[in-house]
Amino acid sequence: MLDKTTTATCPAHAPADHPKIKAEKVGILLANLGTPDDYSYWPMRRYLNEFLSDKRVIDYPRWKWQPLLQLIILSKRPFSSGEAYKSIWNHDKGESPLMTITKDQTAKMAAAMEERYGDQVIVDFCMRYGNPSTKSIVREMVAAGCQKILFVPLYPQYAGATSGTANDQFFRALMDEKWQPAARTIAPYFDQPAYIEALARSVEEAYAKAEKRPDILVVSYHGMPKRYLMEGDPYHCQCQKTTRLLRERLGWDETQITTTFQSVFGPEEWLRPYTVEHVADLARQGKKNIAVIAPAFSADCIETLEEINEEICESFEHAGGEEFVYIPCLNDDSDHIAALATVIEDNLKGWLD
Repeated sequence: MLDKTTTATCPAHAPADHPKIKAEKVGILLANLGTPDDYSYWPMRRYLNEFLSDKRVIDYPRWKWQPLLQLIILSKRPFSSGEAYKSIWNHDKGESPLMTITKDQTAKMAAAMEERYGDQVIVDFCMRYGNPSTKSIVREMVAAGCQKILFVPLYPQYAGATSGTANDQFFRALMDEKWQPAARTIAPYFDQPAYIEALARSVEEAYAKAEKRPDILVVSYHGMPKRYLMEGDPYHCQCQKTTRLLRERLGWDETQITTTFQSVFGPEEWLRPYTVEHVADLARQGKKNIAVIAPAFSADCIETLEEINEEICESFEHAGGEEFVYIPCLNDDSDHIAALATVIEDNLKGWLD
């Protein structure tokens, strides 16, 4: 992250008692989903309460949802979720893998932006849920002289429950600023050539290392209720296009790759096929060696390190599967940072050239 300490001076021709103003900067704010501060009960409960109270995530009427959430779900789920987080926790640094990876991504992006723009920019990150909060980092950026902020949700495909709610929180943070900076948000980058290239290279590297070539690549995206698609959310279509572009870049036919959706929650029908069921079906159909990749996640997290590597892997093996290869998220890989840098540079045009 670039240094936020900049010198404040009184504007030229202003009276001596005029407030000092920091030199103008452009802020680049990376945003990820979030993480609990710890895997014990109360930090988990606070995190889950913020996440599951978001109307973009669960859009049931408050009078119906909140009693169920507060009295039943949040009395039990922090224990099970805490155990899941504990199994993947970065104990050396006292934080979740998502936090560690997001810090690494931010440091590498800051270095790339400094090389490109010098001291004109400040790069930092925030979380939609948990810490560091979007509001706190926006406040720091404005205090450091950022009169323009580019907000970068780290979600390749747009969904209301990911990019949409991250943008909502960013705009809410701007509402509290006396001197509101100019603001931009990036469009989803699910079909950007550099992003598809980074995905394809990660697949090629994983296949080259595998003891047996996988029979099929399962491209698993985070799920959402099917109703959201019917109401106009473009996520499902953007996921399908990402898979198609990846397949075309790899030069494969349709029998070598399939799209699925994971993390089903609640009684509604979600986008299908469900990953946990589909991998078992593949094993029963004779596809004993599979690979799984999760392009909707920019960083490995509970849904990849625990859900895919444990629950989904176990479903495959219990159905007779033999070789299960998980292909990590792009994380702070140099190809990923370069792809994101290209998206950011495109969105800074007119502000910085």
